Amino acid sequence: MTVYLPAVPGYDQLDVPIGDVVHVTEYVTAAALADPAALDAARKTVFGEHRAPVSRVPVESIVGSGAPYAVAVVTHPGGGTLFTDGDDVIRVAGGVTYLPSVHTTDGDFRDQYRWCLERIAALLAVAGSGTGALVRTVDYTATATRAEYPRCGRPRREVLGAGPVHPGAAGILVDVPVEPGAQVSLDALAASPPLEALNPGWARYDTLTYKPAVRAANTVYLAGFGALDPVSQQAIHAGDLVAQAEYVYRSIETVLAEAGGTGENVVHLVEYLTPDAVADYPRTVALREKHFPNAVVTAVVCSALLRPEFLLETVPTAVLP
Repeated sequence: MTVYLPAVPGYDQLDVPIGDVVHVTEYVTAAALADPAALDAARKTVFGEHRAPVSRVPVESIVGSGAPYAVAVVTHPGGGTLFTDGDDVIRVAGGVTYLPSVHTTDGDFRDQYRWCLERIAALLAVAGSGTGALVRTVDYTATATRAEYPRCGRPRREVLGAGPVHPGAAGILVDVPVEPGAQVSLDALAASPPLEALNPGWARYDTLTYKPAVRAANTVYLAGFGALDPVSQQAIHAGDLVAQAEYVYRSIETVLAEAGGTGENVVHLVEYLTPDAVADYPRTVALREKHFPNAVVTAVVCSALLRPEFLLETVPTAVLP
């Protein structure tokens, strides 16, 4: 069984069978990014010869922790099958293809976004898969490139194809790049077919290269959810984190209902908060426990979100009975 674990403040805090780890996410502050070799050394000390794909995500801070970085892992008994391509590591376990985050420092915003998508496609090919198997993408761009963000639509259409199934997606703004000159960093996840796109009738997704959620076997990979009215496409509840959280959580449940699921099936949440949301975040605990009583939660502070009114974006994963 695949297990999603909450982030802990450092590799030395992991308490899992290391040989079962199939994916690692490092949430790193500017202090940790200043010495990436130290991060690699800390991982090597704990992991030894075990290799797993690593997503390195720059953040402003980790909610509830003053640590310079936090580590979240996904485990699967036996660790699945290992593939490599140069320095990149891929693992396939339980029908899921786990990839490292990718980025480049060459070219402008659209060039870099396309490169990331094409690199993801190349890594999937190494593992015997393709972009049609993608179930989720999360891109990290800077506030300064917010106006350019719509330019990623063309490379997504050209590389990901016409569908009918496109991955769930989230877009997070981080103002400290994973490497100087990198305007985009991309995370992606793929799963074995058949895949089913889930959409409760929200027409806005008809022309987009992502869907509200994708089901693969009994797992539902949802997109990032903010307080956006799917009909008017207007952000709502500006300045009110609790109201935004309630709206987001109900939207997630609406999508899960398309697969016969409920909030009780959510096993993992990553919540991205803007700096303005941090003070009120404890007020959302009861809401989260009411809607998603079985979810492991990792909460981090990003620089901003694609809609300036958003205080919160939530990326859920659910497992159906």
